[in-house]
Amino acid sequence: MDLIDAIKAIDKPHEDDVLNRLYTVWGENLDKDNVLPEYPRPRFVRDEFINLNGTWEYKIVQDISANVLPADMNGEILVPFSPESFLSGVEKRLLPDQILWYKKVLPPLKRKHANSRFLLHFGAVDQFAEIYVNSSFVGSHVGGYLPFTLDITDHLKFTDNESTALNTLIHVKVRDTSDSSYHSRGKQTLRRGGMYYTAQSGIWQTVWIEEVPETYIRELIVTPSQDLKSLTVEVSTNKPCDINVSIPGCETKEPQKSVKHFNSERENLFSSDTYPSNEAGAKEFAPSGYKFSFTIEDAHLWSPEDPYLYPLLIEAGDDKVESYFAMRSFTIEEDDAGTKRFYLNRKPYFLMGVLDQGYWPDGLYTAPSDEALIFDITEMKRLHFNMMRKHVKIEAARWYYHCDRLGMIVWQDMVSGGSSYAKPMVSYLPTLFPKVFGRMSDGPAYYKTFSRHSAEGRREWLNEMQNTIRYLYSVPSIATWVLFNEGWGQFNAAGATVMAKELDKTRPIDQASGWFDEGSGDFRSVHNYFRPLAVEKDPKNRAFVISEYGGFTCHIDGHSSVDRVFGYKKYDNLEALGVAYYNVINANIIPLISKGLSGAVYTQVSDVEEEVNGLMTYDRKITKVNPDLDPNVYARLHRD
Repeated sequence: MDLIDAIKAIDKPHEDDVLNRLYTVWGENLDKDNVLPEYPRPRFVRDEFINLNGTWEYKIVQDISANVLPADMNGEILVPFSPESFLSGVEKRLLPDQILWYKKVLPPLKRKHANSRFLLHFGAVDQFAEIYVNSSFVGSHVGGYLPFTLDITDHLKFTDNESTALNTLIHVKVRDTSDSSYHSRGKQTLRRGGMYYTAQSGIWQTVWIEEVPETYIRELIVTPSQDLKSLTVEVSTNKPCDINVSIPGCETKEPQKSVKHFNSERENLFSSDTYPSNEAGAKEFAPSGYKFSFTIEDAHLWSPEDPYLYPLLIEAGDDKVESYFAMRSFTIEEDDAGTKRFYLNRKPYFLMGVLDQGYWPDGLYTAPSDEALIFDITEMKRLHFNMMRKHVKIEAARWYYHCDRLGMIVWQDMVSGGSSYAKPMVSYLPTLFPKVFGRMSDGPAYYKTFSRHSAEGRREWLNEMQNTIRYLYSVPSIATWVLFNEGWGQFNAAGATVMAKELDKTRPIDQASGWFDEGSGDFRSVHNYFRPLAVEKDPKNRAFVISEYGGFTCHIDGHSSVDRVFGYKKYDNLEALGVAYYNVINANIIPLISKGLSGAVYTQVSDVEEEVNGLMTYDRKITKVNPDLDPNVYARLHRD
């Protein structure tokens, strides 16, 4: 135990810090007239869409009870960057007792089909959103991380021939309690410091409009079989219709189709969150579901080394959606020695993982460009990682698409919440003495200790957990759901694991990453920053992963948000950091594989604010390590 380093790693708030104006190269070259122009939902693509990213108007008001649309606005904001970010052009913090209003005049909406509908999509709005079109309330959404869609057709003002909607005005009303309440917020805090970061709010993913026919495809669920010989495709439409599903260029046996009408409770994988209950037509027609099964001969299997994706085409009358899928399986199985391990495509596969916070110095939660998302993934692949653990954040859909096509396995965390954390009980003591303080029950008697005394907050988290699985279920690269991290808002983890497995029987579950393990997940998952790395014997004979380790810090002048250093072991220069990194991988992690280590997650992809323990600087301009080098080469490089 490195007790001195552990004591130094106690994080402290530094809310009065003024962060250095760091920019990525993509932020520096941002075209404000062409912000994140790519189709935002690659697994569900139509031919055309209207991108609403760009300049909107905004106003921050104090009276949270006021429900009157503002007559005037304060200024301009660049959507989809949150007002707290540099790239938004606002750089103002939204407090829990304030309201953020957005205003946008839409371009003319010209119908291509008689009786077609216009769907307004939001990638994510943090945290509570109300949507108004032409001063009429259309719908609302709760939760800062999941997408939602509203049918705005009946609120548009069409010309006499009903072909074009003109002068359409959108208002979005936003509130965000951040960490002043129990709602899910991940690493966001109003008192920035240590391993908690600047809170952001409002619209932070792409906003766009699609025209769809009167009857249209709503959602899509794709499930490759565990034996890798067949595929199931389930399609939801807003009304009953004829459906055709095909795999272009792939020889398959004739698909078998069965039809079932979902009940109003939607006790299935189709999301209850994507389309709010006031969707036009929802009262007239129950959504219809169609199931197709394909047998695929000699499937081309997906892996990080060969990330092969099949195309998928869904047609429903005048509506057509293009998608993709991968044939792969993620399982936990015993190897020849009887040790439980992670298996990819029914073969043992070691997970060389890295922790990914998904933060950017100029955009906070929002990457400044598609190329920035790609860079993080490809740079981690260059450093020989095959897995990224997306940490207590749900990412933009294009990030998952790039993981799919580039070959990066994803461990997806649920977003953490709960009231103010009792850090000595859920962080400091378990870090120092996990065998004593990391085994506390998370049942009703301990709800308050785990910051989960709000029954409403517990219900909300369970609903969000289920909707996260529904939303991301068909992403090929996601291998594991991580339910809780280090006791942050944890409760009834065993019950949550049962709920998750009912929704998804195709993926392993990491029930409790770090400590407070209830024993019913598929992994024994530990965090180890200060003790010698080792494989711990699990009484339930589960697969063993070190789901966080490393955290080596090196501050680089001109590339950090503040001069202060937070991390788990400090190095003064890149030479010393490189040797330490080389040694922890080659002398500690790799030898543990033969002893039963199934995976390991290094902390972390990049620096974030004062937490300078990244493999890259926060601005992504310097990669600090090169694992291909012998440790003696670091010294020569440093001298040269």
